Amino acid sequence: MLHSTNPYTGEKLASRQTDSDHRIEEVLRSARLAFEHWRATPLEKRIACVQRLGELTTEQASKWAFQMALEMGKPVVQGKAEMLKCASLCRIAGNRAAEWLANEDLSSDGRKAFVQHDPIGVVLGIMPWNFPFWQVYRFAIPTLLAGNTAILKHASNVSLCAAGAVELFKEAGFPEGVFDALFIPGNRATSLVADYRIAGVSLTGSEYAGSQVAAAAGKAIKPVVLELGGNNAFIVDYDADLNHAVETFIKARFLNSGQSCIAAKRLLLHDAIYADFLALLLDRMDGMVVGDPTSPATFIGPLARVDLADELQSQFERSLNAGARCVKGGERNGALFQPTVLVDVEPGMPVFDEESFGPIAAIARFNHFESAIALSNASRFGLGVSVFSSSVDRVLAHAEAFNEGAVFINDLVYSDPELPFGGVKVSGIGRELARDGMLAFVNRKTVVVRY
Repeated sequence: MLHSTNPYTGEKLASRQTDSDHRIEEVLRSARLAFEHWRATPLEKRIACVQRLGELTTEQASKWAFQMALEMGKPVVQGKAEMLKCASLCRIAGNRAAEWLANEDLSSDGRKAFVQHDPIGVVLGIMPWNFPFWQVYRFAIPTLLAGNTAILKHASNVSLCAAGAVELFKEAGFPEGVFDALFIPGNRATSLVADYRIAGVSLTGSEYAGSQVAAAAGKAIKPVVLELGGNNAFIVDYDADLNHAVETFIKARFLNSGQSCIAAKRLLLHDAIYADFLALLLDRMDGMVVGDPTSPATFIGPLARVDLADELQSQFERSLNAGARCVKGGERNGALFQPTVLVDVEPGMPVFDEESFGPIAAIARFNHFESAIALSNASRFGLGVSVFSSSVDRVLAHAEAFNEGAVFINDLVYSDPELPFGGVKVSGIGRELARDGMLAFVNRKTVVVRY
Protein backbone atom coordinates (compact mmCIF):
# COMPACT_ATOMS: atom_id res chain seq x y z
CA MET A 1 0.00 0.00 0.00
CA LEU A 2 1.26 3.47 -0.93
CA HIS A 3 0.18 6.35 1.32
CA SER A 4 -0.01 10.06 0.57
CA THR A 5 0.08 12.23 3.69
CA ASN A 6 -0.01 16.01 4.05
CA PRO A 7 3.28 16.75 5.86
CA TYR A 8 1.98 20.07 7.22
CA THR A 9 -1.25 18.79 8.80
CA GLY A 10 -0.54 15.06 9.09
CA GLU A 11 -3.80 14.34 7.26
CA LYS A 12 -3.90 11.16 5.18
CA LEU A 13 -4.76 12.22 1.63
CA ALA A 14 -5.01 8.88 -0.15
CA SER A 15 -3.90 5.27 -0.15
CA ARG A 16 -3.26 3.16 -3.20
CA GLN A 17 -2.71 -0.53 -3.64
CA THR A 18 0.66 -1.39 -5.10
CA ASP A 19 0.45 -2.78 -8.62
CA SER A 20 0.01 -6.52 -8.98
CA ASP A 21 2.33 -8.74 -10.99
CA HIS A 22 -0.38 -8.85 -13.65
CA ARG A 23 -0.51 -5.04 -13.87
CA ILE A 24 3.29 -4.81 -14.06
CA GLU A 25 3.32 -7.33 -16.89
CA GLU A 26 0.61 -5.36 -18.73
CA VAL A 27 2.55 -2.10 -18.51
CA LEU A 28 5.81 -3.71 -19.65
CA ARG A 29 4.13 -5.44 -22.58
CA SER A 30 2.25 -2.31 -23.61
CA ALA A 31 5.38 -0.14 -23.46
CA ARG A 32 7.37 -2.61 -25.56
CA LEU A 33 4.62 -2.90 -28.20
CA ALA A 34 4.13 0.87 -28.26
CA PHE A 35 7.85 1.37 -28.87
CA GLU A 36 7.66 -0.26 -32.31
CA HIS A 37 5.00 2.25 -33.38
CA TRP A 38 6.41 5.28 -31.54
CA ARG A 39 9.92 4.88 -32.96
CA ALA A 40 8.40 4.90 -36.47
CA THR A 41 6.27 7.96 -35.71
CA PRO A 42 7.65 11.00 -37.57
CA LEU A 43 9.58 13.32 -35.28
CA GLU A 44 7.16 16.13 -36.13
CA LYS A 45 4.29 14.17 -34.57
CA ARG A 46 6.31 13.34 -31.47
CA ILE A 47 7.15 17.04 -31.14
CA ALA A 48 3.45 17.94 -31.50
CA CYS A 49 2.58 15.74 -28.50
CA VAL A 50 5.33 17.36 -26.44
CA GLN A 51 4.26 20.88 -27.41
CA ARG A 52 0.65 20.08 -26.52
CA LEU A 53 1.83 18.73 -23.17
CA GLY A 54 3.59 22.04 -22.56
CA GLU A 55 0.38 23.95 -23.25
CA LEU A 56 -1.64 21.75 -20.88
CA THR A 57 1.03 22.02 -18.20
CA THR A 58 0.82 25.80 -18.35
CA GLU A 59 -2.97 25.76 -18.25
CA GLN A 60 -3.07 23.41 -15.25
CA ALA A 61 -0.06 24.83 -13.38
CA SER A 62 -2.07 26.11 -10.40
CA LYS A 63 -3.98 22.85 -10.04
CA TRP A 64 -0.89 20.70 -9.79
CA ALA A 65 1.00 23.26 -7.68
CA PHE A 66 -1.75 22.90 -5.08
CA GLN A 67 -1.46 19.12 -5.28
CA MET A 68 2.29 19.33 -4.61
CA ALA A 69 1.65 21.61 -1.61
CA LEU A 70 -0.74 19.05 -0.15
CA GLU A 71 1.29 15.94 -0.90
CA MET A 72 4.89 16.97 -0.23
CA GLY A 73 4.72 20.48 1.24
CA LYS A 74 6.10 22.59 -1.60
CA PRO A 75 4.91 26.22 -1.27
CA VAL A 76 2.33 26.82 -4.01
CA VAL A 77 4.20 29.73 -5.61
CA GLN A 78 7.24 27.50 -6.05
CA GLY A 79 5.05 24.65 -7.26
CA LYS A 80 3.57 26.82 -9.98
CA ALA A 81 7.09 27.87 -11.01
CA GLU A 82 7.99 24.18 -11.24
CA MET A 83 5.06 23.51 -13.58
CA LEU A 84 5.98 26.47 -15.78
CA LYS A 85 9.55 25.20 -15.95
CA CYS A 86 8.19 21.85 -17.14
CA ALA A 87 6.26 23.68 -19.85
CA SER A 88 9.42 25.53 -20.83
CA LEU A 89 11.26 22.22 -21.22
CA CYS A 90 8.51 20.97 -23.53
CA ARG A 91 8.79 24.07 -25.68
CA ILE A 92 12.58 24.22 -25.83
CA ALA A 93 13.19 20.49 -26.31
CA GLY A 94 10.49 20.37 -28.96
CA ASN A 95 12.04 23.28 -30.83
CA ARG A 96 15.57 21.83 -30.64
CA ALA A 97 14.80 18.10 -31.09
CA ALA A 98 15.47 17.96 -34.83
CA GLU A 99 18.82 19.68 -34.34
CA TRP A 100 19.86 17.54 -31.37
CA LEU A 101 18.86 14.25 -33.02
CA ALA A 102 20.32 15.07 -36.44
CA ASN A 103 22.88 12.76 -38.04
CA GLU A 104 26.53 13.66 -37.53
CA ASP A 105 28.45 13.77 -40.80
CA LEU A 106 31.89 12.12 -40.60
CA SER A 107 32.55 11.72 -44.34
CA SER A 108 36.15 11.74 -45.57
CA ASP A 109 38.57 10.12 -48.06
CA GLY A 110 35.98 9.20 -50.66
CA ARG A 111 33.57 7.52 -48.29
CA LYS A 112 30.31 8.62 -46.77
CA ALA A 113 30.13 8.14 -43.03
CA PHE A 114 27.73 9.39 -40.40
CA VAL A 115 26.33 8.64 -36.96
CA GLN A 116 22.59 8.32 -36.64
CA HIS A 117 20.65 8.24 -33.40
CA ASP A 118 18.24 5.34 -33.01
CA PRO A 119 16.02 4.87 -29.94
CA ILE A 120 16.81 1.82 -27.83
CA GLY A 121 13.40 0.83 -26.39
CA VAL A 122 11.62 1.12 -23.06
CA VAL A 123 13.35 3.36 -20.49
CA LEU A 124 12.51 3.04 -16.81
CA GLY A 125 12.53 6.30 -14.86
CA ILE A 126 12.87 6.07 -11.07
CA MET A 127 12.08 9.53 -9.79
CA PRO A 128 12.13 11.33 -6.39
CA TRP A 129 9.50 13.28 -4.48
CA ASN A 130 11.20 16.68 -4.15
CA PHE A 131 10.29 17.98 -7.63
CA PRO A 132 7.37 15.67 -8.41
CA PHE A 133 6.73 16.99 -11.92
CA TRP A 134 10.02 18.56 -13.03
CA GLN A 135 11.99 15.38 -12.40
CA VAL A 136 9.47 13.38 -14.44
CA TYR A 137 9.49 15.80 -17.37
CA ARG A 138 13.29 16.12 -17.24
CA PHE A 139 13.60 12.36 -17.71
CA ALA A 140 10.64 11.72 -19.99
CA ILE A 141 10.60 14.54 -22.55
CA PRO A 142 14.07 13.95 -24.09
CA THR A 143 13.55 10.18 -23.85
CA LEU A 144 10.23 10.27 -25.71
CA LEU A 145 11.38 12.75 -28.32
CA ALA A 146 14.26 10.41 -29.16
CA GLY A 147 11.68 7.72 -29.98
CA ASN A 148 11.81 5.62 -26.81
CA THR A 149 8.85 4.79 -24.62
CA ALA A 150 8.96 5.39 -20.86
CA ILE A 151 7.72 3.84 -17.63
CA LEU A 152 7.70 5.96 -14.50
CA LYS A 153 8.30 4.58 -11.02
CA HIS A 154 7.74 7.59 -8.78
CA ALA A 155 8.49 8.01 -5.08
CA SER A 156 5.90 6.24 -2.96
CA ASN A 157 4.81 9.38 -1.05
CA VAL A 158 3.78 11.32 -4.20
CA SER A 159 1.53 8.81 -5.95
CA LEU A 160 -1.13 11.49 -6.55
CA CYS A 161 1.39 13.62 -8.43
CA ALA A 162 2.55 10.55 -10.36
CA ALA A 163 -1.02 9.82 -11.43
CA GLY A 164 -1.35 13.50 -12.38
CA ALA A 165 1.67 13.27 -14.67
CA VAL A 166 0.19 10.24 -16.43
CA GLU A 167 -3.09 12.13 -16.81
CA LEU A 168 -1.33 15.11 -18.42
CA PHE A 169 0.65 12.96 -20.88
CA LYS A 170 -2.46 11.07 -21.96
CA GLU A 171 -4.44 14.28 -22.37
CA ALA A 172 -1.64 15.64 -24.55
CA GLY A 173 -2.17 12.82 -27.04
CA PHE A 174 0.69 10.43 -26.36
CA PRO A 175 -0.45 7.02 -27.64
CA GLU A 176 -1.30 4.18 -25.28
CA GLY A 177 1.81 2.61 -23.78
CA VAL A 178 4.20 5.41 -24.72
CA PHE A 179 4.22 6.84 -21.18
CA ASP A 180 2.80 5.10 -18.13
CA ALA A 181 3.51 4.65 -14.42
CA LEU A 182 3.94 1.71 -12.10
CA PHE A 183 2.95 2.09 -8.45
CA ILE A 184 5.41 -0.23 -6.73
CA PRO A 185 7.97 -0.06 -3.90
CA GLY A 186 11.57 0.80 -4.66
CA ASN A 187 12.95 -2.73 -4.27
CA ARG A 188 10.52 -3.98 -6.92
CA ALA A 189 11.71 -1.28 -9.32
CA THR A 190 15.32 -2.43 -8.93
CA SER A 191 14.32 -5.98 -9.83
CA LEU A 192 12.64 -4.67 -13.01
CA VAL A 193 15.99 -3.55 -14.38
CA ALA A 194 16.80 -7.12 -15.39
CA ASP A 195 13.58 -7.51 -17.42
CA TYR A 196 14.39 -7.96 -21.11
CA ARG A 197 11.90 -5.26 -22.07
CA ILE A 198 13.69 -2.57 -20.09
CA ALA A 199 16.45 -1.10 -22.29
CA GLY A 200 17.82 1.57 -19.95
CA VAL A 201 17.26 3.25 -16.58
CA SER A 202 17.27 6.87 -15.46
CA LEU A 203 17.30 7.43 -11.71
CA THR A 204 17.27 10.56 -9.62
CA GLY A 205 17.62 9.77 -5.95
CA SER A 206 19.94 8.79 -3.14
CA GLU A 207 23.44 7.42 -3.41
CA TYR A 208 22.17 4.09 -2.04
CA ALA A 209 19.38 3.82 -4.59
CA GLY A 210 21.79 4.77 -7.36
CA SER A 211 24.31 2.12 -6.36
CA GLN A 212 21.59 -0.55 -6.27
CA VAL A 213 20.26 0.37 -9.69
CA ALA A 214 23.76 0.75 -11.16
CA ALA A 215 24.68 -2.72 -9.91
CA ALA A 216 21.54 -4.25 -11.42
CA ALA A 217 22.02 -2.40 -14.71
CA GLY A 218 25.68 -3.36 -14.86
CA LYS A 219 24.83 -7.00 -14.37
CA ALA A 220 22.25 -6.75 -17.16
CA ILE A 221 24.60 -4.59 -19.33
CA LYS A 222 22.17 -1.72 -19.73
CA PRO A 223 22.83 2.04 -19.86
CA VAL A 224 21.99 4.20 -16.87
CA VAL A 225 21.82 7.88 -16.05
CA LEU A 226 22.15 8.54 -12.33
CA GLU A 227 21.49 11.96 -10.82
CA LEU A 228 22.25 11.50 -7.16
CA GLY A 229 22.94 13.67 -4.13
CA GLY A 230 24.82 16.92 -3.87
CA ASN A 231 26.63 18.96 -1.24
CA ASN A 232 27.21 22.12 -3.25
CA ALA A 233 29.48 24.86 -1.99
CA PHE A 234 28.47 28.50 -2.37
CA ILE A 235 31.65 30.57 -2.31
CA VAL A 236 31.59 34.32 -1.62
CA ASP A 237 34.97 35.95 -2.19
CA TYR A 238 36.17 39.26 -0.72
CA ASP A 239 35.23 41.27 -3.86
CA ALA A 240 31.71 39.92 -4.37
CA ASP A 241 28.56 42.02 -4.62
CA LEU A 242 27.22 41.10 -1.18
CA ASN A 243 23.60 42.11 -1.71
CA HIS A 244 23.41 40.04 -4.89
CA ALA A 245 25.19 37.13 -3.23
CA VAL A 246 22.85 37.14 -0.22
CA GLU A 247 19.69 37.29 -2.33
CA THR A 248 20.97 34.48 -4.54
CA PHE A 249 21.97 32.36 -1.56
CA ILE A 250 18.49 32.67 -0.06
CA LYS A 251 17.08 31.05 -3.20
CA ALA A 252 19.95 28.60 -3.60
CA ARG A 253 19.65 27.24 -0.05
CA PHE A 254 16.01 27.67 0.94
CA LEU A 255 13.84 27.12 -2.15
CA ASN A 256 11.74 23.97 -1.80
CA SER A 257 12.54 24.18 1.93
CA GLY A 258 16.14 23.26 1.13
CA GLN A 259 15.13 19.89 -0.35
CA SER A 260 17.11 19.93 -3.56
CA CYS A 261 20.18 18.01 -4.68
CA ILE A 262 21.59 21.20 -6.21
CA ALA A 263 20.87 23.41 -3.22
CA ALA A 264 23.78 25.44 -1.82
CA LYS A 265 24.42 23.42 1.30
CA ARG A 266 27.86 24.72 2.34
CA LEU A 267 28.32 28.49 2.48
CA LEU A 268 32.02 29.41 2.27
CA LEU A 269 32.74 33.05 3.17
CA HIS A 270 35.98 34.99 2.86
CA ASP A 271 37.15 36.35 6.21
CA ALA A 272 37.03 39.93 4.89
CA ILE A 273 33.28 39.87 4.20
CA TYR A 274 32.18 37.24 6.73
CA ALA A 275 30.61 39.58 9.30
CA ASP A 276 28.86 41.79 6.73
CA PHE A 277 27.46 38.85 4.78
CA LEU A 278 26.22 37.10 7.92
CA ALA A 279 24.47 40.26 9.14
CA LEU A 280 22.74 40.72 5.77
CA LEU A 281 21.73 37.04 5.66
CA LEU A 282 20.23 37.01 9.14
CA ASP A 283 18.35 40.23 8.46
CA ARG A 284 16.97 38.85 5.19
CA MET A 285 15.89 35.61 6.87
CA ASP A 286 13.82 37.54 9.42
CA GLY A 287 11.34 38.30 6.65
CA MET A 288 10.79 34.69 5.56
CA VAL A 289 7.26 33.36 5.93
CA VAL A 290 7.36 29.80 7.25
CA GLY A 291 4.35 27.52 7.51
CA ASP A 292 1.31 26.53 5.45
CA PRO A 293 2.50 25.59 1.94
CA THR A 294 -0.93 26.30 0.44
CA SER A 295 -0.59 29.99 1.32
CA PRO A 296 0.86 32.16 -1.48
CA ALA A 297 2.83 34.11 1.15
CA THR A 298 4.76 31.08 2.40
CA PHE A 299 8.40 30.77 1.36
CA ILE A 300 9.36 27.74 3.45
CA GLY A 301 6.97 24.89 4.07
CA PRO A 302 7.37 21.60 5.90
CA LEU A 303 9.78 18.90 4.87
CA ALA A 304 8.10 16.22 2.82
CA ARG A 305 7.97 13.65 5.63
CA VAL A 306 8.50 13.61 9.39
CA ASP A 307 11.30 11.05 9.12
CA LEU A 308 13.20 13.48 6.87
CA ALA A 309 12.95 16.11 9.61
CA ASP A 310 14.20 13.52 12.09
CA GLU A 311 17.28 12.95 9.94
CA LEU A 312 17.93 16.68 9.54
CA GLN A 313 17.62 17.21 13.30
CA SER A 314 20.17 14.46 13.88
CA GLN A 315 22.65 16.17 11.55
CA PHE A 316 21.99 19.48 13.30
CA GLU A 317 22.52 18.10 16.80
CA ARG A 318 25.60 16.07 15.88
CA SER A 319 27.15 19.16 14.29
CA LEU A 320 26.49 21.21 17.43
CA ASN A 321 28.17 18.50 19.48
CA ALA A 322 31.16 18.69 17.12
CA GLY A 323 31.59 22.44 17.71
CA ALA A 324 29.28 24.26 15.31
CA ARG A 325 27.20 27.16 16.72
CA CYS A 326 23.59 27.91 15.90
CA VAL A 327 22.98 31.64 15.36
CA LYS A 328 19.46 31.37 13.99
CA GLY A 329 16.64 28.82 13.99
CA GLY A 330 17.10 25.24 15.06
CA GLU A 331 13.50 24.77 16.20
CA ARG A 332 11.25 22.11 14.77
CA ASN A 333 7.60 21.08 14.95
CA GLY A 334 6.86 17.75 13.29
CA ALA A 335 7.96 18.06 9.65
CA LEU A 336 8.29 21.85 9.90
CA PHE A 337 11.94 22.80 10.43
CA GLN A 338 12.72 26.47 10.96
CA PRO A 339 15.34 28.01 8.63
CA THR A 340 18.61 27.64 10.48
CA VAL A 341 22.15 29.05 10.30
CA LEU A 342 25.17 27.24 11.71
CA VAL A 343 28.59 28.93 11.93
CA ASP A 344 32.07 27.69 12.85
CA VAL A 345 31.43 24.72 10.56
CA GLU A 346 34.44 22.62 9.58
CA PRO A 347 35.17 19.43 7.63
CA GLY A 348 34.32 16.42 9.73
CA MET A 349 30.99 17.83 10.91
CA PRO A 350 27.81 16.21 9.56
CA VAL A 351 26.52 19.43 7.98
CA PHE A 352 29.79 19.77 6.09
CA ASP A 353 30.39 16.17 5.09
CA GLU A 354 26.84 14.90 4.55
CA GLU A 355 24.03 16.08 2.31
CA SER A 356 21.61 18.04 4.50
CA PHE A 357 18.20 17.95 2.85
CA GLY A 358 16.45 20.84 4.52
CA PRO A 359 16.71 24.54 5.46
CA ILE A 360 20.09 24.58 7.22
CA ALA A 361 22.83 26.94 6.06
CA ALA A 362 26.25 25.66 7.17
CA ILE A 363 28.91 28.39 7.14
CA ALA A 364 32.66 27.89 6.95
CA ARG A 365 35.36 30.52 6.42
CA PHE A 366 38.43 30.86 4.19
CA ASN A 367 41.21 33.42 3.77
CA HIS A 368 42.30 32.94 0.15
CA PHE A 369 40.71 31.58 -2.99
CA GLU A 370 42.82 28.43 -3.20
CA SER A 371 41.65 27.36 0.26
CA ALA A 372 38.03 27.93 -0.85
CA ILE A 373 38.62 25.56 -3.77
CA ALA A 374 40.11 22.99 -1.39
CA LEU A 375 37.10 23.29 0.95
CA SER A 376 34.69 22.99 -1.96
CA ASN A 377 36.42 19.86 -3.24
CA ALA A 378 36.59 18.30 0.25
CA SER A 379 33.41 16.36 -0.42
CA ARG A 380 32.39 12.96 -1.74
CA PHE A 381 29.84 14.79 -3.86
CA GLY A 382 30.47 16.73 -7.05
CA LEU A 383 27.26 18.14 -8.50
CA GLY A 384 27.98 21.86 -8.72
CA VAL A 385 29.50 24.95 -7.16
CA SER A 386 28.60 28.66 -7.13
CA VAL A 387 31.35 31.29 -6.94
CA PHE A 388 30.63 34.97 -6.30
CA SER A 389 33.34 37.46 -7.21
CA SER A 390 33.78 40.58 -9.32
CA SER A 391 37.01 39.04 -10.69
CA VAL A 392 35.31 36.76 -13.21
CA ASP A 393 38.46 36.11 -15.23
CA ARG A 394 40.25 34.95 -12.08
CA VAL A 395 37.45 32.52 -11.28
CA LEU A 396 37.35 31.25 -14.86
CA ALA A 397 41.07 30.58 -14.69
CA HIS A 398 40.39 28.29 -11.72
CA ALA A 399 37.25 26.60 -13.12
CA GLU A 400 39.16 23.43 -13.97
CA ALA A 401 40.25 23.05 -10.35
CA PHE A 402 36.68 22.45 -9.16
CA ASN A 403 35.83 18.74 -9.23
CA GLU A 404 32.17 19.34 -10.06
CA GLY A 405 29.64 18.72 -12.79
CA ALA A 406 28.99 22.46 -13.07
CA VAL A 407 30.54 25.78 -12.06
CA PHE A 408 28.22 28.79 -11.88
CA ILE A 409 29.81 32.21 -11.48
CA ASN A 410 27.70 34.88 -9.74
CA ASP A 411 24.63 32.66 -9.98
CA LEU A 412 23.05 29.70 -8.23
CA VAL A 413 23.42 26.21 -9.64
CA TYR A 414 20.28 25.23 -11.55
CA SER A 415 19.13 22.82 -14.24
CA ASP A 416 18.33 24.42 -17.59
CA PRO A 417 16.65 22.74 -20.61
CA GLU A 418 19.46 23.94 -22.89
CA LEU A 419 22.40 22.97 -20.65
CA PRO A 420 23.67 19.45 -19.84
CA PHE A 421 23.10 18.59 -16.20
CA GLY A 422 24.79 15.99 -14.00
CA GLY A 423 27.56 15.35 -11.53
CA VAL A 424 30.79 13.52 -10.79
CA LYS A 425 32.01 11.39 -7.86
CA VAL A 426 29.02 10.03 -5.90
CA SER A 427 26.74 12.69 -7.41
CA GLY A 428 26.09 10.52 -10.42
CA ILE A 429 26.79 9.20 -13.89
CA GLY A 430 25.77 10.69 -17.23
CA ARG A 431 23.98 13.88 -18.17
CA GLU A 432 20.39 14.99 -18.51
CA LEU A 433 18.87 17.83 -20.56
CA ALA A 434 20.05 19.57 -23.73
CA ARG A 435 21.56 17.45 -26.49
CA ASP A 436 23.38 15.21 -24.00
CA GLY A 437 20.10 14.29 -22.33
CA MET A 438 18.34 13.60 -25.61
CA LEU A 439 21.15 11.25 -26.63
CA ALA A 440 21.37 9.50 -23.26
CA PHE A 441 19.24 6.58 -24.41
CA VAL A 442 19.98 6.21 -28.10
CA ASN A 443 22.12 3.90 -30.17
CA ARG A 444 24.75 6.13 -31.75
CA LYS A 445 24.97 3.99 -34.84
CA THR A 446 27.89 4.46 -37.22
CA VAL A 447 26.99 4.08 -40.91
CA VAL A 448 29.74 3.90 -43.56
CA VAL A 449 29.37 3.77 -47.37
CA ARG A 450 32.33 3.26 -49.69
CA TYR A 451 31.59 4.44 -53.24
